[in-house]
Amino acid sequence: MITLKNVSKVYPNSVVALKSINLTINTGEFVFVTGASGSGKSTLLKLLMKEEEATSGKIRVFGSDLISMKKKKIPFYRRTMGIVFQDFRIIRSMTVFQNVELAMRVVGASSRAIRKRVPYVLSLFSMEDKADRYPGELSGGEQQRIGLARALANNPNLIIADEPTGNIDPELSYEIMSLLAQINKMGTTVLVVTHDMSVASKFDFRTIEINKGSISCDTSSSKSNVNVQSFLNSQKIL
Repeated sequence: MITLKNVSKVYPNSVVALKSINLTINTGEFVFVTGASGSGKSTLLKLLMKEEEATSGKIRVFGSDLISMKKKKIPFYRRTMGIVFQDFRIIRSMTVFQNVELAMRVVGASSRAIRKRVPYVLSLFSMEDKADRYPGELSGGEQQRIGLARALANNPNLIIADEPTGNIDPELSYEIMSLLAQINKMGTTVLVVTHDMSVASKFDFRTIEINKGSISCDTSSSKSNVNVQSFLNSQKIL
Protein backbone atom coordinates (compact mmCIF):
# COMPACT_ATOMS: atom_id res chain seq x y z
CA MET A 1 0.00 0.00 0.00
CA ILE A 2 1.11 3.55 -0.79
CA THR A 3 -0.01 6.33 1.52
CA LEU A 4 0.62 10.06 1.49
CA LYS A 5 -0.66 12.16 4.38
CA ASN A 6 -0.66 15.96 4.17
CA VAL A 7 2.30 15.89 1.78
CA SER A 8 3.56 19.21 0.49
CA LYS A 9 6.56 20.05 -1.65
CA VAL A 10 8.03 23.53 -1.96
CA TYR A 11 11.16 23.94 -4.08
CA PRO A 12 14.03 26.25 -3.07
CA ASN A 13 12.83 28.83 -5.62
CA SER A 14 9.54 29.02 -3.63
CA VAL A 15 7.53 27.14 -6.25
CA VAL A 16 4.80 25.17 -4.50
CA ALA A 17 4.56 21.87 -6.39
CA LEU A 18 2.24 19.93 -4.06
CA LYS A 19 -0.20 21.18 -1.44
CA SER A 20 -1.20 18.91 1.44
CA ILE A 21 -1.78 15.82 -0.71
CA ASN A 22 -3.66 12.93 0.88
CA LEU A 23 -3.67 9.74 -1.14
CA THR A 24 -3.93 5.99 -0.68
CA ILE A 25 -3.15 3.45 -3.39
CA ASN A 26 -3.91 -0.14 -2.46
CA THR A 27 -1.68 -3.09 -3.26
CA GLY A 28 -2.55 -4.46 -6.69
CA GLU A 29 -4.25 -1.33 -7.98
CA PHE A 30 -3.73 0.18 -11.42
CA VAL A 31 -3.81 3.97 -11.18
CA PHE A 32 -3.45 6.74 -13.73
CA VAL A 33 -2.06 10.06 -12.46
CA THR A 34 -2.94 12.80 -14.92
CA GLY A 35 -2.56 16.54 -15.13
CA ALA A 36 -1.14 19.30 -17.29
CA SER A 37 2.56 20.12 -17.39
CA GLY A 38 3.51 21.81 -14.15
CA SER A 39 0.53 20.41 -12.26
CA GLY A 40 2.68 18.50 -9.76
CA LYS A 41 2.40 14.95 -11.07
CA SER A 42 6.12 14.69 -11.85
CA THR A 43 6.94 15.90 -8.36
CA LEU A 44 4.68 13.20 -6.93
CA LEU A 45 6.59 10.65 -9.00
CA LYS A 46 9.95 11.93 -7.75
CA LEU A 47 8.80 11.76 -4.14
CA LEU A 48 7.75 8.12 -4.56
CA MET A 49 11.07 7.31 -6.22
CA LYS A 50 12.90 9.16 -3.43
CA GLU A 51 14.50 11.54 -5.93
CA GLU A 52 13.03 14.51 -4.04
CA GLU A 53 12.24 15.07 -0.36
CA ALA A 54 8.83 16.20 0.82
CA THR A 55 8.75 19.55 2.58
CA SER A 56 6.16 18.22 5.00
CA GLY A 57 3.86 15.26 5.53
CA LYS A 58 4.25 11.49 5.66
CA ILE A 59 4.90 8.98 2.86
CA ARG A 60 4.90 5.21 3.18
CA VAL A 61 5.41 2.80 0.28
CA PHE A 62 4.86 -0.89 1.00
CA GLY A 63 6.02 -0.53 4.59
CA SER A 64 8.93 1.83 3.92
CA ASP A 65 8.87 5.24 5.61
CA LEU A 66 10.25 7.54 2.94
CA ILE A 67 10.49 10.58 5.19
CA SER A 68 12.85 8.99 7.71
CA MET A 69 14.67 6.75 5.22
CA LYS A 70 18.45 7.12 5.33
CA LYS A 71 20.39 7.73 2.11
CA LYS A 72 22.20 4.40 2.31
CA LYS A 73 18.87 2.56 2.18
CA ILE A 74 17.52 4.38 -0.90
CA PRO A 75 19.20 2.10 -3.49
CA PHE A 76 17.71 -0.96 -1.78
CA TYR A 77 14.29 0.69 -1.67
CA ARG A 78 14.42 1.47 -5.39
CA ARG A 79 15.11 -2.17 -6.13
CA THR A 80 11.55 -2.95 -5.03
CA MET A 81 10.13 -1.03 -7.99
CA GLY A 82 10.40 -1.09 -11.75
CA ILE A 83 10.53 2.11 -13.79
CA VAL A 84 9.33 2.52 -17.37
CA PHE A 85 10.59 5.72 -19.02
CA GLN A 86 9.16 7.72 -21.89
CA ASP A 87 12.44 7.57 -23.83
CA PHE A 88 12.94 3.83 -23.17
CA ARG A 89 16.53 4.38 -21.82
CA ILE A 90 17.65 1.18 -23.46
CA ILE A 91 21.41 0.77 -23.90
CA ARG A 92 21.90 0.57 -27.65
CA SER A 93 25.23 -1.25 -27.47
CA MET A 94 23.63 -4.14 -25.58
CA THR A 95 21.37 -6.88 -26.86
CA VAL A 96 17.79 -7.30 -25.72
CA PHE A 97 18.86 -10.04 -23.30
CA GLN A 98 21.71 -7.92 -21.92
CA ASN A 99 19.43 -4.92 -21.36
CA VAL A 100 17.03 -6.97 -19.25
CA GLU A 101 19.88 -8.87 -17.61
CA LEU A 102 21.46 -5.60 -16.46
CA ALA A 103 18.49 -4.80 -14.24
CA MET A 104 19.12 -8.05 -12.37
CA ARG A 105 22.89 -7.75 -12.21
CA VAL A 106 22.76 -4.35 -10.49
CA VAL A 107 20.80 -5.91 -7.61
CA GLY A 108 23.25 -8.78 -7.28
CA ALA A 109 21.20 -11.57 -8.85
CA SER A 110 23.08 -14.80 -9.54
CA SER A 111 23.91 -15.93 -13.06
CA ARG A 112 21.64 -18.92 -12.54
CA ALA A 113 18.71 -16.69 -11.57
CA ILE A 114 19.37 -14.46 -14.59
CA ARG A 115 19.47 -17.39 -17.01
CA LYS A 116 16.10 -18.52 -15.70
CA ARG A 117 14.34 -15.19 -15.24
CA VAL A 118 15.31 -13.20 -18.35
CA PRO A 119 13.94 -15.67 -20.95
CA TYR A 120 10.75 -15.96 -18.90
CA VAL A 121 10.22 -12.20 -18.73
CA LEU A 122 10.96 -11.80 -22.44
CA SER A 123 8.42 -14.52 -23.21
CA LEU A 124 5.75 -12.56 -21.36
CA PHE A 125 6.12 -9.87 -24.01
CA SER A 126 6.61 -12.24 -26.96
CA MET A 127 10.21 -11.05 -27.32
CA GLU A 128 12.14 -14.24 -26.58
CA ASP A 129 13.01 -14.72 -30.26
CA LYS A 130 14.68 -11.28 -30.29
CA ALA A 131 16.94 -11.86 -27.29
CA ASP A 132 20.10 -11.48 -29.39
CA ARG A 133 18.93 -8.42 -31.32
CA TYR A 134 20.14 -4.88 -30.67
CA PRO A 135 17.74 -1.95 -30.01
CA GLY A 136 18.51 -0.44 -33.43
CA GLU A 137 17.01 -3.55 -35.04
CA LEU A 138 13.71 -3.16 -33.18
CA SER A 139 10.60 -1.07 -33.78
CA GLY A 140 9.55 1.59 -31.28
CA GLY A 141 6.89 -0.69 -29.84
CA GLU A 142 9.39 -3.53 -29.44
CA GLN A 143 11.83 -1.22 -27.68
CA GLN A 144 9.12 -0.19 -25.25
CA ARG A 145 8.36 -3.87 -24.63
CA ILE A 146 12.01 -4.30 -23.64
CA GLY A 147 11.60 -1.40 -21.23
CA LEU A 148 8.60 -3.18 -19.73
CA ALA A 149 10.48 -6.49 -19.52
CA ARG A 150 13.40 -4.78 -17.79
CA ALA A 151 11.04 -3.13 -15.30
CA LEU A 152 9.53 -6.51 -14.48
CA ALA A 153 12.87 -8.37 -14.29
CA ASN A 154 13.21 -8.21 -10.50
CA ASN A 155 9.55 -9.02 -9.80
CA PRO A 156 8.86 -5.58 -8.26
CA ASN A 157 6.03 -4.66 -5.92
CA LEU A 158 5.41 -1.49 -7.90
CA ILE A 159 5.88 -0.40 -11.49
CA ILE A 160 5.95 3.32 -12.22
CA ALA A 161 5.50 4.28 -15.86
CA ASP A 162 6.46 7.88 -16.64
CA GLU A 163 4.68 9.00 -19.83
CA PRO A 164 5.18 5.51 -21.35
CA THR A 165 3.23 6.37 -24.52
CA GLY A 166 4.72 9.80 -25.15
CA ASN A 167 6.95 8.78 -28.07
CA ILE A 168 4.79 6.25 -29.90
CA ASP A 169 1.68 6.34 -32.08
CA PRO A 170 -1.87 5.79 -30.74
CA GLU A 171 -2.06 2.14 -31.79
CA LEU A 172 1.18 1.28 -30.02
CA SER A 173 0.08 3.38 -27.04
CA TYR A 174 -2.95 1.15 -26.65
CA GLU A 175 -0.77 -1.95 -26.89
CA ILE A 176 1.69 -0.74 -24.26
CA MET A 177 -1.08 0.23 -21.86
CA SER A 178 -2.71 -3.16 -22.39
CA LEU A 179 0.58 -4.87 -21.56
CA LEU A 180 0.81 -2.80 -18.37
CA ALA A 181 -2.73 -3.91 -17.60
CA GLN A 182 -1.59 -7.51 -17.95
CA ILE A 183 1.32 -6.89 -15.57
CA ASN A 184 -1.20 -5.50 -13.10
CA LYS A 185 -3.38 -8.58 -13.58
CA MET A 186 -0.40 -10.63 -12.37
CA GLY A 187 -0.60 -8.79 -9.03
CA THR A 188 1.85 -5.89 -9.48
CA THR A 189 0.75 -2.42 -8.46
CA VAL A 190 0.99 -0.12 -11.49
CA LEU A 191 1.16 3.68 -11.43
CA VAL A 192 1.06 5.43 -14.80
CA VAL A 193 1.86 9.14 -14.95
CA THR A 194 0.58 10.86 -18.07
CA HIS A 195 -0.62 14.26 -19.29
CA ASP A 196 -2.71 12.57 -22.00
CA MET A 197 -6.24 12.08 -20.72
CA SER A 198 -7.21 10.35 -23.97
CA VAL A 199 -4.97 7.42 -23.00
CA ALA A 200 -6.45 7.08 -19.51
CA SER A 201 -10.02 7.41 -20.81
CA LYS A 202 -9.67 4.24 -22.89
CA PHE A 203 -9.05 2.09 -19.82
CA ASP A 204 -11.28 1.26 -16.91
CA PHE A 205 -8.90 2.09 -14.08
CA ARG A 206 -8.77 4.57 -11.25
CA THR A 207 -7.70 8.03 -12.41
CA ILE A 208 -6.26 10.73 -10.17
CA GLU A 209 -6.03 14.22 -11.64
CA ILE A 210 -3.63 16.77 -10.16
CA ASN A 211 -4.21 20.45 -10.77
CA LYS A 212 -1.94 23.20 -9.42
CA GLY A 213 -0.49 20.92 -6.78
CA SER A 214 -3.77 19.53 -5.46
CA ILE A 215 -5.85 16.45 -6.26
CA SER A 216 -8.78 17.84 -8.21
CA CYS A 217 -10.39 14.52 -9.12
CA ASP A 218 -10.10 10.89 -8.00
CA THR A 219 -12.33 8.49 -9.88
CA SER A 220 -12.65 4.74 -10.24
CA SER A 221 -15.02 2.54 -12.18
CA SER A 222 -16.39 -0.96 -11.82
CA LYS A 223 -17.34 -1.33 -15.48
CA SER A 224 -15.80 -4.24 -17.35
CA ASN A 225 -13.37 -3.17 -20.02
CA VAL A 226 -14.26 -5.48 -22.88
CA ASN A 227 -11.82 -3.97 -25.38
CA VAL A 228 -8.82 -4.32 -23.07
CA GLN A 229 -9.72 -7.89 -22.14
CA SER A 230 -10.19 -8.78 -25.79
CA PHE A 231 -6.70 -7.52 -26.52
CA LEU A 232 -5.21 -9.41 -23.58
CA ASN A 233 -6.97 -12.61 -24.62
CA SER A 234 -5.31 -12.38 -28.03
CA GLN A 235 -1.81 -12.12 -26.57
CA LYS A 236 0.71 -14.87 -25.90
CA ILE A 237 1.42 -13.34 -22.52
CA LEU A 238 -1.71 -14.75 -20.91
